[in-house]
Amino acid sequence: MNIFYKLYCRIYQSVLRIALPFLPYRTPEILASADEIGDLLMKNAPGLTLIVTDRGCREAGLLKILTDALDRSGQRYVIFDGVVSNPTTETVENARRIFIENRCSSLIGLGGGSSMDCAKAAGARIARPDRQMGQMRGILKVRKKIPYLISVPTTAGTGSETTLAAVITDAETRHKYAVNDFPLIPSAAVLDPEFTKSLPKKMTACTGMDALTHAVEAYIGRSTTEQTRAWAVKAVQLIFSNLIKAYDDGENMKARSNMMQAAFYAGASFSQSYVGYVHAVAHSLGGRYNIPHGLANAVLLPVVLECYGTAAQRKLHELAVYAGISSPDESDAAGSEKFICAVRAMNRRLGIPQTLPGIKEKDIPEMARYADMEANPLYPVPVIWGADQLERFYYAVMEGEKVYDRVSDRSADLVSAQAVQ
Repeated sequence: MNIFYKLYCRIYQSVLRIALPFLPYRTPEILASADEIGDLLMKNAPGLTLIVTDRGCREAGLLKILTDALDRSGQRYVIFDGVVSNPTTETVENARRIFIENRCSSLIGLGGGSSMDCAKAAGARIARPDRQMGQMRGILKVRKKIPYLISVPTTAGTGSETTLAAVITDAETRHKYAVNDFPLIPSAAVLDPEFTKSLPKKMTACTGMDALTHAVEAYIGRSTTEQTRAWAVKAVQLIFSNLIKAYDDGENMKARSNMMQAAFYAGASFSQSYVGYVHAVAHSLGGRYNIPHGLANAVLLPVVLECYGTAAQRKLHELAVYAGISSPDESDAAGSEKFICAVRAMNRRLGIPQTLPGIKEKDIPEMARYADMEANPLYPVPVIWGADQLERFYYAVMEGEKVYDRVSDRSADLVSAQAVQ
């Protein structure tokens, strides 16, 4: 990458970091139960509410938990359950149409990141009928208040319930991009572990590792604050202490609750301090092949962390100490390696593979360009790479024979699986 472009990226990131204390970040009001939603809507947005969700939530009975609570409070609602994984611009337009046709006054996003992001994006289009989703790509392009929004996460991972971001896939090009603006931060979030109790083990694993990726990328970036670092550390500690428990026993409501708190803290952290190349590459894979975002993040995280090398060692060592994996007396190199190995061990324990299905070599240059455009100059990553350097990560996680030598897995003898339990 051109040295002058790298300099531009760092200046851009420095300006954003200086501006952080002056920007209108906020955290949503936290509700412990869906029973609190009715009174909140009556106070802030009386009228009909649109529930944005997916058929999986309906079939799993999660939608009924919400609608029963709304019925008890007398809150009227209509339902859009057409959200798909990696929601598209077409999905957003369908939700927006139902909102307008029914003259709704508020939105509830029920589900994982896809449903909550779709609700945010629909809100953006309702607020800005003059702009298509692609025209709001990037940062601070919504700039108008969206309808009152409550997020009800049914996974413990995406953090969408507290962030200013909505990630959407263009229905025609399959290009996945983020819309980032302060009006997209939900007004309230329901952190009720009852909504995650029926979550399948695989989804528990992948969404939990998604939350870990949020926290780690936020912490090791170069635009952190004392508050975002504290949130990230809290998230990492909660994940290492609770994810395995929630995975092994879905009825462990204490572990489920702690994981929801972890996802919230991680989301609050990266909402201000941003993420990094793990997310940029994962988004391009999700857009092209519909690979679940949490799965892509989990597989890519140790590979990218290892490639950051010395640039991330000190901060990774700090996280290792906070997670109880390393001693403060160890070198940064040793502590960093232990943390990366613990991530690999966690993936193995959760049954997460080392590779991702369906990646085609002919698609890699274009996906790498999309990842480059997403990450640079916005993401304050430890090391700046261009599209040609990002290509290696797609090869590193391809199934079958590799065109590019994979980053070595050195975790076997360094950290036992017990370190992540």
